[in-house]
Amino acid sequence: MKTAVPVYRRNVLAQSLALAMVLPLAATAYAQDAEDESTSSAEDATTLETVTVVGSRIKRATIEGPSPVTVISAEEIEKSGFNTVHDVLQTVAQNIGFAQNDFNANGGFTPNAGVVNLRGLGPGRTLLLINGRRANDYPFPYNGRSNFQNFNNIPSAAVERIEILAGGASAIYGSDAVAGVVNVVLRKNFEGDVMSLKGQTSSEGGANTLNFQWVGGKTSDRGSLTYAIEYFDRSPLFAWQRDFMDSGADNPSPAGVNGTPGFGGYQPSIGTQIRRIAANGGTINYVQPAGYDCSGSEFYRPHTYVSGATGATLGPGCGYDRFVAEQTVLNGTQDLSAYVIGNYDFNDSISGWASIMAFKSDAELGGGVEQWQGGPQPGAFHYDPQFPGARTFPIRALSTEAYGGPQGTFQKFQELSWEFAAGLSGSFGERFDWDLTASTSKYETDRQRPRLTVQGATDYFLGPRLGTVGQGAYVGIVGVPNGTPVYRMNLDRFYGPISPADYLAMSTQVEYEAESENQLFQFAVTGDLFDMRGGTAAVAAVAEWGHQEYDLVSDARIAPDVRQIYNLTGTGGGGERDRYAFGVETSFPVLESVTLTAAARYDNYDDVTEVDDAVTWNAGLEWRPIESLLFRGQYATSFKAPDMHYVFSDRSGSFGNVIDYVRCRENNLPVATCNAAGANYVYSAFTTSQGSTTLEEEEGKSWSAGLVWDITDTLSLSADYYEIELENEVAVLAGTTIIQDEYGCTYGTYPTNGLPFPYAAGSAYCNEIDGRIDRDPNNGNRITEIRSGPVNLSYRKVTGIDASLRYSLDTDRWGNFSSRLQWAHVLKHVTKLRADSALFNLRDSNGSSDFRSRVTLTLGWQKGDWDATTYIYRDGTFPRWNLLNTAVVSGELDSRASPHTIANISIGKRWTDNFSMRLNVNNILNDIAPEDPTFNTYPYFWQAYSPVGREVGLQFDYQF
Repeated sequence: MKTAVPVYRRNVLAQSLALAMVLPLAATAYAQDAEDESTSSAEDATTLETVTVVGSRIKRATIEGPSPVTVISAEEIEKSGFNTVHDVLQTVAQNIGFAQNDFNANGGFTPNAGVVNLRGLGPGRTLLLINGRRANDYPFPYNGRSNFQNFNNIPSAAVERIEILAGGASAIYGSDAVAGVVNVVLRKNFEGDVMSLKGQTSSEGGANTLNFQWVGGKTSDRGSLTYAIEYFDRSPLFAWQRDFMDSGADNPSPAGVNGTPGFGGYQPSIGTQIRRIAANGGTINYVQPAGYDCSGSEFYRPHTYVSGATGATLGPGCGYDRFVAEQTVLNGTQDLSAYVIGNYDFNDSISGWASIMAFKSDAELGGGVEQWQGGPQPGAFHYDPQFPGARTFPIRALSTEAYGGPQGTFQKFQELSWEFAAGLSGSFGERFDWDLTASTSKYETDRQRPRLTVQGATDYFLGPRLGTVGQGAYVGIVGVPNGTPVYRMNLDRFYGPISPADYLAMSTQVEYEAESENQLFQFAVTGDLFDMRGGTAAVAAVAEWGHQEYDLVSDARIAPDVRQIYNLTGTGGGGERDRYAFGVETSFPVLESVTLTAAARYDNYDDVTEVDDAVTWNAGLEWRPIESLLFRGQYATSFKAPDMHYVFSDRSGSFGNVIDYVRCRENNLPVATCNAAGANYVYSAFTTSQGSTTLEEEEGKSWSAGLVWDITDTLSLSADYYEIELENEVAVLAGTTIIQDEYGCTYGTYPTNGLPFPYAAGSAYCNEIDGRIDRDPNNGNRITEIRSGPVNLSYRKVTGIDASLRYSLDTDRWGNFSSRLQWAHVLKHVTKLRADSALFNLRDSNGSSDFRSRVTLTLGWQKGDWDATTYIYRDGTFPRWNLLNTAVVSGELDSRASPHTIANISIGKRWTDNFSMRLNVNNILNDIAPEDPTFNTYPYFWQAYSPVGREVGLQFDYQF
């Protein structure tokens, strides 16, 4: 399933055009023949009778209104080469914001969900509707923080079309519709049966996919029954299955190379290493006892490590080049989904319907192998009499042999979601229609992951505790602070092979359970009011009651104050809320060429937050000076109630690497070298967070203005300017922000760019920052805890341009040609963390994860039983990973990496009235990502780009 596309280079476009014209291509999926006329493509949608399109409850004869709407038909989805709804939406021109995917979420909190981030405003600010109803939340919070909807659990076989409104729409749909709305319209009134079987694989190996779909239905004079079932099976893809990311040695810019500050060049990740640590926390050297080597794993190799900050030789260790690549970059999954809807006309004025949609998923993914370091807790030191005169800090990375192979590292997800909905509709007074809808949905998820236990790892590597420095036999140990625990490490185990039986004895399965529920009752009335000079005034009114709740139960052993599982903490929480809403929408054709629209909505929240209620409104204008030209504009307000997990989350914790800028500066190292200064300054720190019941709603406003011009019957153009502002934004005061602001409060500048810091030491803000960090003066002043959390702080403003161009050409001899070009470009994206902060240009910052432009191009051809489609999307330039790289600073290297273009091609042929085939080749040029020689962090390119490469699929369709 597929959607709009991003830009590409002209030579790629020319090649794709040639391919589209020369190659004999495939026929339109005949499944469309069986659908009712509402399943026609976006081009045909403008000729429909009155329909309801996202952004309005009032039926209209065209999809073009006061704000732009993108419609993607089932036929377009199929010909674009994608398999899931989420795959389709990933390349929509307006979806330029980065979001967690399988690649970067494997060790995170939401690794089995598909996320959409319109306009780069955040996943929770894009509202997902299914048949116009608000979808249930995914039970696990996004990145352990906020709620969102999963675009992966919608059966693609059931999709009729996808409608996308990119802009504020709270006056119609309520909370969350800040950046836009995605409405997935499912099939109905289907006649016949169609079975489809598709197999797909990647040319580089891995990511094998099997997709089976069955869509069918029956219709009668009084009603219809439509059903769809889908089975989707995809094997996981490991990072080590791609040669450009299978090793840390793929780093193009290690310390001292390609303009990166520091010394030593590439040094492999650590397989085994013993460090001697001075009383001030600095590393003295690395040691390897006589008689021990790197034979503990076939993946280890000897390496002499040097300091990345000074170049001094530190000592021996065992390198593990593949350590960074042991994760999966594409989840393995087996999904089964089904959808059934029935309609029945009781009489000429009353109809009823009911539907059920269900989704079951068994997914697996690898978050990488574990690393035991310090002991007993991660990052800690102990004293070992075998290494006198200093504290000991051992590191042992487990290789896949310990797990019985890479699959032994897998986390397992079992998900079950369902929605039941029913409704009645009718008419009264000859001019009004009414609709009553009730729905209930539930989403349950269980997760398991293997993990070392603190006690198990301690018993295996260290054995029993022998005492404490400063007490008993360990009084007066020179160079070791009192209070340090004493162990005698088992060197045979530390350096030797670890078998699956060994791992089983020192590990456990960590378990999580989560569920969410959503109920909705909605009553809507639509109809005509009175005749005006330009036509008939229309109105829509709606009343809603909704209930949401969620419950997240994490393994008690990973609670932040328990920490029985090694190097792992978790998050829990649960709560509920009710909401009530009343809204009205109007359309006034004041002149034949001018239509005014307006809407207003009142939402009331019954929960523990400070929201209480919110009023939103919008107003729109449509002016058609001539029949073929539309000028349009809309102003809208929007709001977002605080995500439930921001409100109800328990105290949670997580480990993550931090750059300790203050400690680095205290030891007189240049700040620019801190990230390459080794484990003294880049280390794992513990960050805690907890929900807040005092959060208020976010408030947004947006406006857009543009035109739609049907230049000829076969050529049309649209262009719109938009602006979205968001105030009182809820943001997590993240650990990285707290650490950087600690440095700013202490030294007066930001550590990353040297710019002046706006708050002075001793100010209220700096006192708050100081209170959020704990340090251990007996451990070199290392950070022991960072206290993060959600706050109403931020401001954000995004402006940009959307444009599209359509052209078709019908010929008798050469067939029919069609094309659609869509372009989205962010002109400005500015933020500020605090009300008194200066505006920060996020659009051009390498701290931004978003693209600033995307272009998509669809080229189609059809003649007789053959058809062909070329789908091209281009992501714009992206900031270099390291703007302080000397090649960038000197101007030798441009500050932005080049655009990136992907081209898909689809060829179809209908062989008989019942049988057709389709060949899809995605990413035909097998291009992964633009080159960035400053990208010195794994995987050495931005993770928004897909590492899968070229994929080839063959689809068989049979109609009966």
